[in-house]
Amino acid sequence: MKPAPFKYIAASSLDQALALKAEYGEEARFLAGGQSLIPAMNFRLARPSVLIDINGLADLAGVDGSGKEVRVGALTRYHALERNQDFLKSCPLFADALPHIAHPQIRNRGTIGGNLSHADPASELPAVAVAMGARMRVKSPRGERELAAADFFVGLLSTDIQPDEMLVEVAFPRPAARSGSCFMEVARRRGDFAIAGVAAILTLDDGHRCSDIRLALCGVGETPVDASSAVASLIGQACTEKAINEAAGAVQDAIEPSGNVHASADYQRHVAAVLTCRVLTAAQQRAGHA
Repeated sequence: MKPAPFKYIAASSLDQALALKAEYGEEARFLAGGQSLIPAMNFRLARPSVLIDINGLADLAGVDGSGKEVRVGALTRYHALERNQDFLKSCPLFADALPHIAHPQIRNRGTIGGNLSHADPASELPAVAVAMGARMRVKSPRGERELAAADFFVGLLSTDIQPDEMLVEVAFPRPAARSGSCFMEVARRRGDFAIAGVAAILTLDDGHRCSDIRLALCGVGETPVDASSAVASLIGQACTEKAINEAAGAVQDAIEPSGNVHASADYQRHVAAVLTCRVLTAAQQRAGHA
């Protein structure tokens, strides 16, 4: 398997990379970790005429936790996040989700920006970003703008990034006090894409009632599915087993998975409901100890 012919350019600066993308537009792709792009090129599913290598742009990598938000450069690799205990403490959903991403060899090269820009709906991080209410900073020679994660993903393998833009940074809000989070998924084998996955963040008030809740799913739609409204019935009440089961039923009714070669749509709905019960129960328990 070999890719179609292409021109390779190693960018020496962000300005050069953006200028090249503006010049070549949709014919060009950025090369970061390459863990999704290169296989797609080898199968001729992607045929960019130009590859712009941004691996030398060290300024696009790293975690800045000095402010109210945790800001992560798009070129930050999974393994760097896995080993950053301050980051995992500030963004505990990642502690649950990162081990599910492929295998260690992939996580050594893959980047958070590449994952989110690829926008595979079965991938874990888009759902995590939506659940956390992350904001995406994209840049072009024309300037820069920020998008909410829920607006960033617009379709299957499709984002709101324009042909001359690059995702350069992701900002994750810190969890509120008395918040707990959890991510779980079901896959055929360890490292496979999820049949269904659920990310949840739940906040309790002083009376141990739910005061806020965010919930997003992967693998059950053409984009990560924000199902926060489906579980909003929990707000203002104690998260009893009955209440959580009812919320999970609402999630099951709200999603419309298409099914695939690994699971029927009905099975995906069933898995989503079971996982919703489990992640909400775990998130509540963690919030109680926060």
